[in-house]
Amino acid sequence: MKARGFDPLRLDVAAFAKEAGRLEGDWPLAALARLAESAAPEAPPRDTDRVRWQAQGESRTVRGGPAQVWLHVEAGTEVALQCQRCLQPMPVALAAQRSFLFVPGEGTAAELDAESEDDVLALTRSLNLQELVEDELLLVLPLVPRHDRCPSPLVVAEEAEAPVDAPLHPFAALAGLKGRTRPN
Repeated sequence: MKARGFDPLRLDVAAFAKEAGRLEGDWPLAALARLAESAAPEAPPRDTDRVRWQAQGESRTVRGGPAQVWLHVEAGTEVALQCQRCLQPMPVALAAQRSFLFVPGEGTAAELDAESEDDVLALTRSLNLQELVEDELLLVLPLVPRHDRCPSPLVVAEEAEAPVDAPLHPFAALAGLKGRTRPN
């Protein structure tokens, strides 16, 4: 029997799991708009930047119940993020690996997700795998990207030095301003 072709943009997860389907490929990083927007403004994704991914379906038999529908997803890419120390672009490798248990109905998914350590999603007739991959890569973005050692220090404009006779107390400066008259 020939394995049926599956579309990653409209994946029938139940059939994919039942056939122990496997898909893999890559998408242009720019096609994942939310992830591409996280790139440093000076280093937007190039046409050659790719997101590599693979998905494996699994149907697990459960004693006394229907088979469980599982989807195992792996994805990786590299995005140039803005270093929060030197404000320069820096390449950051992103890798996500997650397994999802699919159950019928949103209510069941919410209930099981709260009780289980597994990631539980509602089974739909058509899953956009590209959106799921993008969500997982967004979740692994570093909160504060920064170089271990910045290639060049941040150039800070020197502040004008305070006059020598400036008051040391901040409210003294306000008192001096209070005495001035406003021009009409």
